[in-house]
Amino acid sequence: MNRKAKAALVCALVVVVAMAFRVSWNALRDIAKAIGADDVAATLYPFVVDGLMALALVAALVLVGTDRRFALRVLAGYTLASLVLNYVHGLLPELHGESIGWSRLADGNLTNWALVLLATSLPVGSIYFGSDLVAKVLHHRPPIEPNVQESTQTDVNRSMDELGEPVVEEGPDPAAFEPVPVDVVDVVVDPVEVRVPVAAAEVVRPRRATGRVPEVARSARPVRTPEELLAEARSITEAWSIEDLTGERIRKALRTSPAKARMLRETLKAERAANATAEAVAG
Repeated sequence: MNRKAKAALVCALVVVVAMAFRVSWNALRDIAKAIGADDVAATLYPFVVDGLMALALVAALVLVGTDRRFALRVLAGYTLASLVLNYVHGLLPELHGESIGWSRLADGNLTNWALVLLATSLPVGSIYFGSDLVAKVLHHRPPIEPNVQESTQTDVNRSMDELGEPVVEEGPDPAAFEPVPVDVVDVVVDPVEVRVPVAAAEVVRPRRATGRVPEVARSARPVRTPEELLAEARSITEAWSIEDLTGERIRKALRTSPAKARMLRETLKAERAANATAEAVAG
């Protein structure tokens, strides 16, 4: 339904309600005069009853939960009261001509007492219920939609991959790992589990390789020949026992590769075995 159709529907509803109020206003005014109201009070009496019905209807559209049920009960109660008074006015046409006695709405005393009590209590009820409904409407806060809150929280906590933004993962430049003519030093590092708190919305992107390290920036380390390594190993391990000649210890002492350390170990052990044999023969 477009805006014009909605506006026409609302206007038609207003016209129907206005005509219905005019019909009810005539009956309620006569009822008010019958229970002792003056001309001004009798003219305002229909606004007290039917006006509170309109207020309760608006409050029922705004409020929720128990407050909305309270507004609907007020609407139903005053609608029923207005219906009863209009019905009594239809049964007693003398009310319009003011030919009936003061405070007489029925022939029976009990029925007349109940009707007079109903008619006189409606203005007091309008003050109480109307004030309560207005206070509830003024203090009403619209509830936050859970879907909106959840989607907002989800968007905050989602990572860049979940939000659909591509994460560029570039591999290292092969040129950065070209062999360098230096003695290789192998370092064995025990794996240690490190837990670093990272925000869910942050994504650690791999650092791009910047290219090959310039020659001038590299640390200059002399390349040792096998003879130099063997001579250095002999000097360092001279005081070691045969049990201490292990590849790992030699590797750490000379800061060389495992393969070269194993080769040096075998050479040193062979030399010590040859020396021991020569000493045994000479003895």
